[in-house]
Formats: sequence, structure tokens, C-alpha cells
Amino acid sequence: MKKLAALSILSISFLSAGAAMAQSFTGVVSDAMCAQDVAKASKPEHAACAKKCIGMGSPAVLIVGTTVYKVANPEKLTAFAGKTVTVDGKLDAGTITVASVK
Repeated sequence: MKKLAALSILSISFLSAGAAMAQSFTGVVSDAMCAQDVAKASKPEHAACAKKCIGMGSPAVLIVGTTVYKVANPEKLTAFAGKTVTVDGKLDAGTITVASVK
């Protein structure tokens, strides 16, 4: 019984550690306001608008398919407004903390 309990605790520890590991997300950098229309905000011709809106204070977000991810540190995406990027980071409750951008 003690072995089973120890094994269960160890398994839960590995699952928790796995959730905290970095993930990769490939998508389009847009701004929170424009990303409400995912189809429009994901198009290349929307890049100038995304740059303008981010410059005016709308936080950068990452659109992956039809999912819009908030970003804990949006300043890391500002220079990539309107571009398709791969972001390495941690996802927690729908928000990505960006570690690097390619």
C-alpha cells in the first residue's frame, strides 16, 4: 500500500512538472482589440493595423488557428505585429508567458 501511495505521489509530481514545461505556439501576432475578429486579424493585409493598434496601447496577442491567446509579457511580441511567429513559452489559464520568439 505504501508503494502505491508513493507511486501515485510521484506520478502527480511528474504531471505537474510537465504542465510547467515550455511549449511552442505558431501563430500570428495581432492586438487584443482587432483579434476579436480572428479571420480578419490573421490575414497578412492586417499587419499595418496591428502595428498601429499595438502602438496605441492595445496589448499584443497570439492567434493560433481560431484561438486567441493573451500574453503575460506582450512587449516581447510588439516588434512582430502582423507576422507569423513561433513562440516558446508557458501556457497558464489561457495566457502565454513568452520565453522566446522565432
